[in-house]
Amino acid sequence: MRGRVVIRAVLFDLDDTLLDINLTAFVARWASGKARILAKASGIPYPIVMERLARSYMRVNDQSRDDQMTNEQLLNETFFSLTSIPLDDPAIADAIGFYERECLEPLKGGIVMAAPQRGARQTVEKAMSMGLTVALATNPTLTMDVDRVRMRWAGVDDIDFALVSHIANSTRTKPCARYYQEFAAQLGLAPQECLMVGNDAARDFPRPDIGMSTAYVGHGWPRKAVFRGPIEALGARLPEIVDLLNSRQDLR
Repeated sequence: MRGRVVIRAVLFDLDDTLLDINLTAFVARWASGKARILAKASGIPYPIVMERLARSYMRVNDQSRDDQMTNEQLLNETFFSLTSIPLDDPAIADAIGFYERECLEPLKGGIVMAAPQRGARQTVEKAMSMGLTVALATNPTLTMDVDRVRMRWAGVDDIDFALVSHIANSTRTKPCARYYQEFAAQLGLAPQECLMVGNDAARDFPRPDIGMSTAYVGHGWPRKAVFRGPIEALGARLPEIVDLLNSRQDLR
């Protein structure tokens, strides 16, 4: 027996956890805008650019990857091999950066329907008031610029998260255990010292299991979760849940 495990951090998913959003619609509209910029810069027809951009992101999300690259490096390499468009070329990177920083706000309404999740900010603040580290463990397929936009829509962009995952600082995507291990390590913690709060049982539970506790705020009823219910209720029960986890003995 190694002794008691102490929860030192709460990791929050972003989309449909802190932010109520039609994520599929948002990603489709964001990707379409990005593809149009790349098509104009390269002269390659938009449908071809869009299809090859999608293939490149699928490669990043491949759970069987064995490379050592960051997600951004793999995206750039894959997209270049398919199109000869260098995403890291300064002119192209500047154009995409401007688009992601300045042009996504109109996507908030309509079919995307982005708004703060009720009780989410209060739950983050509750964790902070308990002296716990809070970090934003969003699936790292998008840039920090795009993360910031969605954080603003969630009403948490002013919170001092210890770490936010994004495409440039991660080498895997959810639910790969390596993503969670690396995220925890960047905080100076073991996975067992973190409580992951998420809404997607298929992605927010590390695979394979690495001993990270998970609070589930989606609509299902996953048996592995230490909490199941709305994030608003999680905030009220967080001290109780953390105390319960801290009282368990690590037998691994």
